Amino acid sequence: MPAPLPRSILFLCGMNAVRSPMAEQLARRMLPSATFVASAGVHRGERDPFVDAVLAEEGLTLGERHPRTMDDLEDDYFDLIVTLAPEAHHAALELTRSLAVDVEYWPMPDPTGAGGTREHIMAAYRDVRERLKARISGRFLAPRAKNAAD
Repeated sequence: MPAPLPRSILFLCGMNAVRSPMAEQLARRMLPSATFVASAGVHRGERDPFVDAVLAEEGLTLGERHPRTMDDLEDDYFDLIVTLAPEAHHAALELTRSLAVDVEYWPMPDPTGAGGTREHIMAAYRDVRERLKARISGRFLAPRAKNAAD
């Protein structure tokens, strides 16, 4: 049984260009609207067109949103910080040392190192998207009702 939903979740990665904005958009769609979801990076990155492409496959968009750091957030208190990269995890632990905030580490591969054809690169980004969907679902959503025949 998943733990109760936090009221606010921050997804944190290195540059808020790939993993954390992807997680933010997926979580916004998958979780109840009462759950506040945001994302940020330890450093400010550049918007990645492959993120736009794999989100568009899911009917999602970043809109006019651009990568941001934690300093850019209007509210810096969250019930849960989910870190997606080692650098982000260390930063979150340092930041929350004196705060009552849960920090969870969900290591995700960095697809920006993928090479080859556009399709090979897209496959790496899709892999991250699917891993994030599975983690969000497994962590925050109740399991589907078992078949009555079970």
